[in-house]
Amino acid sequence: MQLVRFLYEGVSSWGALEGGYIRPVNGNVFEHFELSHRKIPAADVKLLPPSVPSKIVAVGLNYRDHALEMGEALPETPKIFIKPSTALIGPFDSIVLPGSSQRVDYEAELAFVVKRRAKNVDIEHAGDYILGYSCFNDVTARDLQQIDGQWTRAKSFDTFAPLGPVVDTDVDPHALEISLRINGELKQKSNTSNLIFGPEQLLSFISSVMTLLPGDVIATGTPSGVGPLKRGDVVEVTIEGIGSLVNRVV
Repeated sequence: MQLVRFLYEGVSSWGALEGGYIRPVNGNVFEHFELSHRKIPAADVKLLPPSVPSKIVAVGLNYRDHALEMGEALPETPKIFIKPSTALIGPFDSIVLPGSSQRVDYEAELAFVVKRRAKNVDIEHAGDYILGYSCFNDVTARDLQQIDGQWTRAKSFDTFAPLGPVVDTDVDPHALEISLRINGELKQKSNTSNLIFGPEQLLSFISSVMTLLPGDVIATGTPSGVGPLKRGDVVEVTIEGIGSLVNRVV
């Protein structure tokens, strides 16, 4: 099932995308729900970010090729950091370049949405705490990251966390093609089989540090090929079995 959040006639709702239509959800997608028999044409709605997280937890240097690209040793444990929920935007929303940065980069990532409250979860049970998977772009002010020596400012600007278009509840996340294109030109291409720490390992590790709440988003890291964005670019993150997340840079 491909879950979406959407705005229709001034009301935001959850639904399931089926072909060119959305079937609204009756109930809570994090607990129990059923699909309405009503069908709304997808062309008539605005897609929203497919979660409303209390926090976005992201992972650095989680692809072997990206760690080498950045001149870093492979991590022995996940390198995690927080992006604020205020950075979140959805499909077709604009990424805004801040005036304080001269180098803003794209980073295509597989993300997942937490299904229920998670604390100290064993790896063996971690999958039970995942609602599904989505596309993510960990937009980063690279020059500020290098100046600061830590990542909070560089990762936290408004619009620096595009997510969507769907949360896929059925896809197997362990061997998915992931790519990013700028204005149609391929810039990143890899497979989630190259992740150093997979989704279950990440949920278990992060939940040993902090309590994860329903709707929280975990971004699993980016492969090699990161590079700069410029005004007017159309950036597209595509993940096999999930879809494409498209945003314009302004």
